[in-house]
Amino acid sequence: MAGTLEGKVALVSGSGRGIGRQIALKLASEGARVVVNDLDDAPGNETAAEIKAMGGEAIACNGDVTKEGFAERFVAAGIDSWGGLDIIVNNAGYTWDNVIQKMTDEQWYAILDVHLTAPFRIMRAAQRFIREAARREAEEGREVFRKVVNISSTSGVFGNAGQANYSTAKAGIQGLTRAMAKEWGRYKVNVNAVAFGLIMTRLTEAPAHGGASIDISGREIPVGVRPEVLQTAEKMIPLGRGGRPEEAAGSVYLFCIPESNYVTGQTLVVSGGRP
Repeated sequence: MAGTLEGKVALVSGSGRGIGRQIALKLASEGARVVVNDLDDAPGNETAAEIKAMGGEAIACNGDVTKEGFAERFVAAGIDSWGGLDIIVNNAGYTWDNVIQKMTDEQWYAILDVHLTAPFRIMRAAQRFIREAARREAEEGREVFRKVVNISSTSGVFGNAGQANYSTAKAGIQGLTRAMAKEWGRYKVNVNAVAFGLIMTRLTEAPAHGGASIDISGREIPVGVRPEVLQTAEKMIPLGRGGRPEEAAGSVYLFCIPESNYVTGQTLVVSGGRP
């Protein structure tokens, strides 16, 4: 598929559903070859199949991003399939909320593992390929930019009650982003973050007290926001509503295109104007 990202190889974690799925579809629509990932096989495979059906190239590398060895397998999937690695989008994650006096160590570490440790490991696993490719390209007199987009949240920028674990992890990903922008600048890698506000996905739209939950490695994690809370939140957004997943994907795409080659170490807040 011809497009702005023609021939690029992109890894998108957590891309079987929601925002991640839309990111994968957007990058593929612009010509990128996409390694799709989901915790569960079915949604990951479905996204990969959808990309192929629209004329793109994709493979699924499903599994838990927090497990030992996953990062190496994820990175190898793109390199072994297409011989390159150009874009990494660290998107996988979920929330497991509680006030601090009720938050367990398990809750704390589970959220830090998926939102902060997993992106760190994926970037670490990609370092050798990126270093060697950058050295080879420099010797050839070519300037080739690669992109990393880490997904943060307004909870990481401003904090949020009941989300000490999530707010900490998402603030940490901004620190990792800034550090890696400096560390990988010599390799011509732009490392940026997108901090989402209210985006309407299954994690926000399901009724919080209606029994809705997701299964994370055998844990049943309650999800959703009460309708009255959602209504109040949307009233505080200058644009008048929560964002759509495809709009969220568009903001990630901005950091993946050549026009952003001189932008690095930045966090873009995507919240419909709500501070």
